[in-house]
Formats: sequence, C-alpha cells, structure tokens
Amino acid sequence: MEMKPAQLRQEIRTGNFSGPTAGYCDGYAQANLVILPKKYAYDFLLFAQRNPRSCPLLEVTDAGSGELTYLAENTDIYTDIPKYRVYENGVLTGEFTDVSHLKRSDLVGFLIGCSFSFESELIEAGVPVRHIEEGKNVPMYLTNVPCKEAGIFSGNLVVSMRPVPYDKISTSVSVTAGMSRVHGAPLFIGDPVKIGISDINKPDFGDRVTIEPGEVPVFWACGVTPQAVLMKSCPDFAITHAPGHMFVSDVKNVQLKFE
Repeated sequence: MEMKPAQLRQEIRTGNFSGPTAGYCDGYAQANLVILPKKYAYDFLLFAQRNPRSCPLLEVTDAGSGELTYLAENTDIYTDIPKYRVYENGVLTGEFTDVSHLKRSDLVGFLIGCSFSFESELIEAGVPVRHIEEGKNVPMYLTNVPCKEAGIFSGNLVVSMRPVPYDKISTSVSVTAGMSRVHGAPLFIGDPVKIGISDINKPDFGDRVTIEPGEVPVFWACGVTPQAVLMKSCPDFAITHAPGHMFVSDVKNVQLKFE
C-alpha cells in the first residue's frame, strides 16, 4: 500500500480502518503496544531488557501521556492503533478500536518493535511473505520456551511464523539479522513440535497460512509475547494492541539498522 503512516493513522483515528497492518506503509517501522499502570512499569521495563528478542523497546511514554517523541509526532497511542485489547487481572475483557476513554494519569505506554517492519525487505530480497500474499494476519504461536522473569512478569515466548522456500532460508536469516530492534534473525527453523507447537495449522493468534511443498516453517520472536505474559502474570489492568494490529510509525526501517 502506498499510504503514508500519518495518513493511515488518520484513517485509524477516524474509524475508517480497523484491520491488520501487515503490508501497509512499506519501509516504515511498526510497533506492538503495552500500556500498564506505573506501579508495574519498572518490572515490565526490566522484563523487556531481559528479553530483547521478543520485546525490543522502541519508545516509552511519560505516565499519563499518549504522545510519542521518537516514533511519530502529533499522534496518540490511545486512538491510533486499529484494534486494542484490554486485560483485567490477566483476563481479556474487551476489544476496542479506541481506548481514549480508558486513559489515566498513571498509565505508561511501551512501544515494542514488530516483525512486520522487516517484511518489505524480505519481499525485496525475493523471500515470499505468505500472509501478505493471502491477505491474512500473520500466524502466531505460544511456545514452550520460557522468557526470563522480571518482577511479577513471567511466561513463555510467542513466535510468528513465515513459510520460506528451502533455498531462501539463508536469505531470510541474513535480511532479518540486521534488524535486531524489530526481533532480528529467526529463533527457530524447522519442526514446530520441538518448540511446543503441536499443530502448525492452528495458530494461537492470527490466521493459518498455506505452507507449500518445499517450504520450511521459520519462526521469529513476536511482540505478542507480552500478552501471553500478562495472561499468566495477572496485573490488575493492561491495554495492548490486538495481535497483528500495530502502531505504524514515521521511522523508516533503515534507521533502526544503524541506531
């Protein structure tokens, strides 16, 4: 899609767009979102620091503010994401296209790098990105791989999967390895059972995609990991993006390679 990030955010803010953001605004970084009360902010910051592959922090807001200073200007994280999820005591209690009514003076927002950011580079390198080809959300899976604990936060890693032709695997690794701020190189390649995924055709989040003969499942760390962690750790309140529905920033992917 040729729409610029500010245009897409305006469409989101006015309720004209509420779908997954994969394939939109090629070349611009996308971000996952976690919003937590300030009393949990240090623990979550430490959790992100200890788990940089799944939670590469791009920006943290001031308490009570929805404004960003690095990823975009003139934006509000409470209105500019296509779909949000609200958790109370670890339980998903609702999905919304606008959470400005839940804004509080003690809430802190964390913007986390997203693998959608490297997909345009994969495509440029000749690596197919199946969920974009099929107009779907990326398939995401809860694994048996534990994250490093921090404070109240613990849980297992979530991964996103893209089927890659065998002869393109090395290309997919080299392209994404240079983008550590949006999850970097794959964490696992091959048999999903080895990381606790019993059925590749039944993702825990997102959509099933076609795996063609001669293709291998390739798994990257995923920014939905915090949602699995929230459900296990049970803070009394949290807001996140809905899986696949990202904040689309004004920062170009190439900037993240060198910062």
